[in-house]
Amino acid sequence: MSSITHRERLSLYLRLIRFDRPIGSFLLLWPTWWGLWLASAGEPHFNNLVIFTAGVFLMRSAGCIANDLADRELDRHVERTRDRPLASGAVGVWEAVALGVVLALGSFALVLQTNTLTVWMSVAGLGLAAVYPFMKRFTHLPQFGLGFAFSWGIPMAFTAERGELPPSLWLLFTAAVLWSVVYDTFYAMVDRDDDIRIGIRSTAILFDESDRSITAALQVLVLALLVLTGRQFGLGLPYYVGLSVGAALFAWQQWQIRERERDKCFSAFLNNNLFGLAVFAGIAFNYAPR
Repeated sequence: MSSITHRERLSLYLRLIRFDRPIGSFLLLWPTWWGLWLASAGEPHFNNLVIFTAGVFLMRSAGCIANDLADRELDRHVERTRDRPLASGAVGVWEAVALGVVLALGSFALVLQTNTLTVWMSVAGLGLAAVYPFMKRFTHLPQFGLGFAFSWGIPMAFTAERGELPPSLWLLFTAAVLWSVVYDTFYAMVDRDDDIRIGIRSTAILFDESDRSITAALQVLVLALLVLTGRQFGLGLPYYVGLSVGAALFAWQQWQIRERERDKCFSAFLNNNLFGLAVFAGIAFNYAPR
């Protein structure tokens, strides 16, 4: 440990926060931006845009550390995760804790620049993020925990922009939660055999042979909720074009997972970045100057 150079140590830290795998940050960013744009009718305050965008990357990084701390013993027995810095012992536990605390405090310092309601909402969001890594030990529904944690930026965006929580935002929030369940089920399908062997629970295991039909049904429900969201917020043609692109991406994802091959399930998971972008583009173009 003592012979590791500063550059090598930095490389380990970047791997620990998944800097080389930004997909998680984008999957957290898109629903947050959906909320910001809808809450502000396409004109989010610049300070909020900076705060929420930077906060997404800081909290996702802290969340990766929390997840790896909770799973370090389990990760050693999973092919995809055995070489993670904590699982392999390349980074010490207290070293990782210190880095995670710094990142979380940095995110909280950003939220303090908003309003009191948003600060309290961030505390609730921190609780969701802290509980999620342990859910796989006692329930087959940890994907719902991830969904709540990854979608919490939506109500926070509304409190930051409007200072209130209008009922209409919960349609968008529910859509984002169910979307998270879908893509994280694809992700869990990659590790299903390892997870069964070591006793980790997931929706991929719970759904079993019905995984494709259930995720397809959830995707239809996500699209339906997003259509209702569009009606609630008075969105026009650009938004529904974005949803149509999203529907095509969902169909492609189902095609990818049809044989449940690991690589293709992971590819379907990654493709959700484009879904999030398509929905955001529809919202943004809806409010673009004509």
